[in-house]
Amino acid sequence: MTTNDMPRWATGIVLPLLNLLSALLVAALAIHLLGEDPVDAMRILVNSAIVNPEGLSYTLFYASTFIFTGLAVSLAMQAGLFNIGAEGQMYFGGLGLTLAMLAFDAALPWYLLIPVGMIGAALFGALWAFIPGYLQAKRGSHIVVTTIMFNFIAASLMNFVIVKYLIPPGEQNTASRVFSDAATLPPLNAWFPALGDTPLNISFFVSILALVIYGVAVSRSAWGYKLRATGLNKHAAHYAGVKISAMIIVTMLISGALAGLGAVNSIMGSTHYLSLNFVGGAGFVGIAIALMGRQHPVGIFLSSVLFGALIQGGFDLSLEKPNIPTETFIFIQGLIILFCGAMENLYAPVLIKLIKGKKG
Repeated sequence: MTTNDMPRWATGIVLPLLNLLSALLVAALAIHLLGEDPVDAMRILVNSAIVNPEGLSYTLFYASTFIFTGLAVSLAMQAGLFNIGAEGQMYFGGLGLTLAMLAFDAALPWYLLIPVGMIGAALFGALWAFIPGYLQAKRGSHIVVTTIMFNFIAASLMNFVIVKYLIPPGEQNTASRVFSDAATLPPLNAWFPALGDTPLNISFFVSILALVIYGVAVSRSAWGYKLRATGLNKHAAHYAGVKISAMIIVTMLISGALAGLGAVNSIMGSTHYLSLNFVGGAGFVGIAIALMGRQHPVGIFLSSVLFGALIQGGFDLSLEKPNIPTETFIFIQGLIILFCGAMENLYAPVLIKLIKGKKG
C-alpha cells in the first residue's frame, strides 16, 4: 500500500491533524524555551481568538481573506501548478479595485459600486496571473520561478504607482485617497451586535460561496474532471482530449482572479484605501492553507480559520506575555508549512502499517 492507496479519512483528516499537532508541539517547546507556560499561552490564544465574540469576529475577518488566497493556490494545485504568486496577484487585484473605486465611487450607488470593485479586483488579479500561465503553457517556463518574480515585480510596480499617481496632493501617507462611504462593504455587526465594533463584513459570506463553487466545479463538473486529470497526468489527459495549454492558462486566470478577490475584504472591508504592503503576507499564508487543507473546501475553510486565530490570538498573547514576541507566530506558520508541506507524509508509513494490520 502506498500513500495514494490510503483511504480518504487517513489522507484527508488523520495525516493533516498529526502534522498540525506536530507543528504545535514544536511551537509549545519554543514557547517553553522563551520562559512561558505553553498551556497558559494556548488558553489565552483560544480565549482571544475563538471564545470572545469580538475576537472571533476578527478571526473570521482574517479568514475571509485567507480563504480566497487558499483557493487560489488550491485551484492551481489541482492542475499540478504550484502558484506561489498569490501575494502579487492579490496586490495587483487591490490596484484594480482601487482604480474602479477612484473612478466610480462618487457616481455609483453601493449596490453597483461593490460589484464593480470586485470585478476590478478579479480582472487585475487574473491579468497578473496570465503571463506566468502563458509562459508555462507555451514556453515551458516553470510556474514557481515566474510567479516568484511577479511577486517582486508587483511590489515594485505598486510602490511606483502609489507614490507617483495615487497619493493625494499634500499628503505624506503612501496611500490613495479614502473611498466614499458607498464603497464600504456592509459590516456584519449591523445584524449581529455581539460581534462588537469589528471589520467583519459580507465578504465572509462571499468567501463561503466561493468555497462552495470551488467544491462543485472541481469535484462535480466535467471541467473539474479535466482539471484534476491534468494535475495527475498531463500526458494521459492530453491523449484523452484535454488541451493542456488552454487548461493551464484558464486555471491560472481563475487562480489569479481568486487571489485578487482577497483584496476586497482587506480594502473595502477595512482600510477603505489602497496602501503599500496591504497584503501583509496573505498570499503566502494561502500556500500553507492549501497544503494543510489538502485542496478540499472544508479543509481550506478550517485552515483559514486556524491561521486567522493565530493572528488574532497572537496579538493578545504578545500583550499578555511580553516574552512571546509577535514574530513567534510567523515561526508557527512556518512550522505548519513545514509539517503540512515538505513533511506531509511523515506519518504515512506508520498509518499504512496500522491500516494493513487492521485489515489483516
